[in-house]
Amino acid sequence: MRLQVEIDAHSGFCGGVIRAITRAEDFLSAHPDRRLYSVGAIVHNEAELERLSSRGLRTVSCADLSDIPGCREDVTLLIRAHGEPPSTYRRAREAGFEVVDCTCPVVLRLQERIRQAYARLQGSGGQIVLFGKVGHAEVLGLVGQVDGDVLVVENVRMLEEALGRGAVSADGPLEIFSQTTKSPGEYEEICRILRAYNPSLTVHHTICSQVASRHAQLSDFAASHDVVVFVSGQESSNGKVLFDLCRAHNPRTSRCGSPDEIRPEWFRDGDRVGVCGATSTPKWLLEAVAQKILQIN
Repeated sequence: MRLQVEIDAHSGFCGGVIRAITRAEDFLSAHPDRRLYSVGAIVHNEAELERLSSRGLRTVSCADLSDIPGCREDVTLLIRAHGEPPSTYRRAREAGFEVVDCTCPVVLRLQERIRQAYARLQGSGGQIVLFGKVGHAEVLGLVGQVDGDVLVVENVRMLEEALGRGAVSADGPLEIFSQTTKSPGEYEEICRILRAYNPSLTVHHTICSQVASRHAQLSDFAASHDVVVFVSGQESSNGKVLFDLCRAHNPRTSRCGSPDEIRPEWFRDGDRVGVCGATSTPKWLLEAVAQKILQIN
């Protein structure tokens, strides 16, 4: 089977993930006698997590901090790019851990903006709405900035349900923010519905510009190939959004997490194949998938 394969030049880790992984690798190289624990998975990609684990990075939950064995002087905690609520930092300090904070600067700015909005709205009966995935690490960190006093909506259906039960202020001050990796188009629709319900709505444009620009780029990339192979981890929220985007522009889009998941029946002789991925997908994995496709006979 003759196949032409192209890797999307814009796919691969976003700047925040690159920064976190680089700092983790640098730390492990410089401190071979210390243990490095990431509070939550440093990236939502199983293959990359296996690679980093082989270098010595361990993943723990915040609840596990008190159970980490050994002397605190031998252990360092890494806060991943998604960020954490203030409670995580308090627990780490109380337990005596050294902390390497790798929260993405874009997320840090968003955390600060939510705290500022909450301070503005507290005395006026105002409300904050956050467009994001319920339970996502970044969302938990954002909600934790104001002790959970935020209404999180994941999609239009969830917003309409909240409006129907009166969970959103119809006439008081209302401000909305978005998780940094959500779909710009879906956020626009959420804001349109919310503004029709409450004309005083203040919209904050908090989707990462790198993520937002990828939507237009990836739409063009998917449409310009006969078949698309989208590479991402099962837990990647950004991966689900971008995979759905690719499939909307090219029905012959399939998703995989590793080269072993490639299926020959996805392809036809002479196909132009596009390989792309989430902001949590490493370049080396995109290249490995492309090589596996080229080996199909």
